Amino acid sequence: MDNRSEVRAFLTTRRERLTPDAVGMVGGGRRRVPGLRREEVALLAGVSTDYYVRMERGNLSGVSTEILHSLASALLLSDAETEHFLDLARGADPAASRRRRTSGHPAVRPSLQRVLDAMTDAPAVLCNTRQDLVATNALGRELFSPLLEDPAVQGNTVRFVFLSPASRLFFPDWDAAAASTVASLRVAAAQNPSDRPLTNLIGEVVTRSDHFRRLWAAHDIRHHETGAKHLVHPQVGDLHLTFDRLDLPGATRWMMFAYTAVAGSPTADRLRLLGSLAATREAAAGDGGVALRSRSVE
Repeated sequence: MDNRSEVRAFLTTRRERLTPDAVGMVGGGRRRVPGLRREEVALLAGVSTDYYVRMERGNLSGVSTEILHSLASALLLSDAETEHFLDLARGADPAASRRRRTSGHPAVRPSLQRVLDAMTDAPAVLCNTRQDLVATNALGRELFSPLLEDPAVQGNTVRFVFLSPASRLFFPDWDAAAASTVASLRVAAAQNPSDRPLTNLIGEVVTRSDHFRRLWAAHDIRHHETGAKHLVHPQVGDLHLTFDRLDLPGATRWMMFAYTAVAGSPTADRLRLLGSLAATREAAAGDGGVALRSRSVE
């Protein structure tokens, strides 16, 4: 990604969404631009207008952490947006960008797969920063079978949401799922500016999905840590789940997500049915053809 253009678009969209009233300023008269003027942001951040203009043009090289935080405060950035902004600033350092360069993801180590397999009552999946499902337990494999069994999306959540018609059935609140997917991908892109497969994925979906392109241009940022998930599984129907992200200190490029249901709820009953279907699938597959648990992702 072009770091300067990302910084420029992010700061511009954050400035334009604010009003003088929101930051305690008197608007006064006609305004030729949406949101705050550049000189008003500079005043709030305690920097000169020229210095702020330099930053909004995409040049964050050498800007101190103190000024970055001051600007984040002036623009009323959320915690997630502030972290994203700091990631963009780190990406402006060529040396840091080289240090953060990645060349794909290693194979899932057996001990990590055993952790997944030990979670028998809750679907669990392992994702990388590109939102590929790189490993699952049996129940997670069954839960996300519409995604994993579609060869066109290659086990990738972003492709599934924006390029597969089946996603609109699987995610009944598709607009929310799409916005969340893009907001999380924005975070990953800023944290991994030299991840070529990630950049290629973004470029691919931008060219193939108008909806993705509009959401990407909005520069919304969101952490995907815990929350409610409503899915409609083709075999068991409505599932109202709670998801939690489990970070893995020894595998920082991966995130584990576990999905649970309230005990005694209809969803808990349907999860048990899904578990029976998973067991039947594995028994039918036999030792020579066990359903996919982990996959190599380049």
